[in-house]
Amino acid sequence: MSFENYLTEGFYDELFERDGRPRAYASSLISSLNKLSTADLAKRQKSAESTLRHLGITFRSRDEKDSENIFPFDIIPRLIDSKTWQKIRVGVEQRVRAINAFIGDIYSRQLILKDGIIPKDIVLSSPGFASVCQGIRPKNDIWTHISGIDLIRDADGRFYVLEDNMRCPSGVSYVVENRRVLKCTFPGLFESLNVEPVDDYPEKLLETLLSVSPVSEDETNIVVLTPGVYNAAYYEHCFLAKSMGVPLVQGQDLFVMDQKVYMKTTRGARQVHVVYRRVDDDFLDPEVFRPDSMLGVAGIFDAWRQGHVSLVNAPGTGLGDDKAIYTFVPKMIKYYLGEEPVLDSVPTWLCAYEADRKYVLENLDKLVVKCVSQSGGYGMLIGPRSDAADRARFKQLIIDDPRAYIAQPTLSLSRVPTLLDQSCEGRHVDLRPFVLFGKEIYVQPGGLTRVAMQRGSLVVNSSQGGGSKDTWVIRN
Repeated sequence: MSFENYLTEGFYDELFERDGRPRAYASSLISSLNKLSTADLAKRQKSAESTLRHLGITFRSRDEKDSENIFPFDIIPRLIDSKTWQKIRVGVEQRVRAINAFIGDIYSRQLILKDGIIPKDIVLSSPGFASVCQGIRPKNDIWTHISGIDLIRDADGRFYVLEDNMRCPSGVSYVVENRRVLKCTFPGLFESLNVEPVDDYPEKLLETLLSVSPVSEDETNIVVLTPGVYNAAYYEHCFLAKSMGVPLVQGQDLFVMDQKVYMKTTRGARQVHVVYRRVDDDFLDPEVFRPDSMLGVAGIFDAWRQGHVSLVNAPGTGLGDDKAIYTFVPKMIKYYLGEEPVLDSVPTWLCAYEADRKYVLENLDKLVVKCVSQSGGYGMLIGPRSDAADRARFKQLIIDDPRAYIAQPTLSLSRVPTLLDQSCEGRHVDLRPFVLFGKEIYVQPGGLTRVAMQRGSLVVNSSQGGGSKDTWVIRN
């Protein structure tokens, strides 16, 4: 395929300079792709999709049909040079350390509030604040064992943090499986380009889970707790449990006795010491959170409180997902770590503040408005692509509950060439590096690149029709 007619159209392109020349770290890839015909690339794309379908790599959408689909995948990878990746790696690690310290502080002494660094009312009114966690100290003081930090690259080529995912971040299975598929699609390219591996994530995850066990590693029993087959990320729950060699369970498979968690087996009850839970706080324990939950385990919260089981991530970490609290992470970094932020955050207006709210309401046609507690592209208004009815609806939502909304500028997300039927066109992308916090912090090289498959779209979420690309971190 020839890239002679490929246009960056004024956007920052991950593979090409503005004048159309391949970026230095992408020149070998572009040269290799130029040697293939359009028909050959299309054949490889179909082969990759067939492999994904055969492997059952799916997600369940939230449409009216509640359908299960193959996660859209484009075979042209996104490349990141080693110098850029080093800054990303250090920046997301710094961010996770600060947010973990913040969550621990809020559920103990609340020093950052007493010192007036962050407004008390913003924190304690957060939908993610769980007052029942007050006074609890999880093993090794780690709350955010597994994080996904969403980054975007703007027109200036700089990476910015868009939001933090600290509860049950999903998507890492696609990172591992995308790489597996692309190695079959372009078998010779990986050795020639010296790409950082990603397939050790399940091993690193298992090490993280073992590191927070209340008993010795040899005695530790681990399970992955899933809400069940109708969850959008059920494939990932199965993948991670199988890759680590631990049981995948649902709430009815576990019970609590004498403040300890047990799993039902054909050989009787077996104590569980670490639960990697993919069930949100609200549904985790009907005795503490929602009493009508059928997904969790009655008494598991108290077992965690007493230190007899570790819950990963810890309850209450939804505080770090709040898009209003996101605004204050740079202050957390300075307060807890005594450092300047390595990665910048996107400028954000908090509708809870009168001046910010006034500006947002007057500029809805220019801004992206988000509900602080929703994800997956839901509860969001993209101003420049909205109509008068959408803006009127969001105006009323903000007036009715200003704390629930923030706004950000409409950014010029970077693009990556994406294979279409007979050509390549640029499509907007973001990046979600995954971070594990155990004895040490591990940042998986690259992470999940999500791509807006529709021309001009800025929404990359799979639930909104987005797809993914393999992300290659190129070693020096």
